[in-house]
Amino acid sequence: MPPRRFYRPAVRAGEWLICSGQIGLADGALVPGGLAEQLTQALANLAAVLRAEGSSLDAVAKTTVFLTDMGDYAVMNEAYAAAFGDHLPARSAVAVTALPFGALVEVEAWAYVPDGA
Repeated sequence: MPPRRFYRPAVRAGEWLICSGQIGLADGALVPGGLAEQLTQALANLAAVLRAEGSSLDAVAKTTVFLTDMGDYAVMNEAYAAAFGDHLPARSAVAVTALPFGALVEVEAWAYVPDGA
């Protein structure tokens, strides 16, 4: 029997797609490296969730980034900007004590996806 899931990666609420937090997992393990590598993978995972729902990072209106160390804020900004480019969603950054699997960063998002889009 497959393991039970306790959440959905994304939930549609009218014209909004609310995406659960993504961490830097690939093939069931955190990617090697530090915060930049983990955030790059987390955003790739987010993009995959959005694609599965017929959307993309360009539709993201709001993100929340959870950091285990606010000292990584500048590194987070660089990796985040590389993924989003000129698209600038509203963003909050929150310091947390710990994240699943010992991740350094997690990102959740709200994307606006009009009906019929």
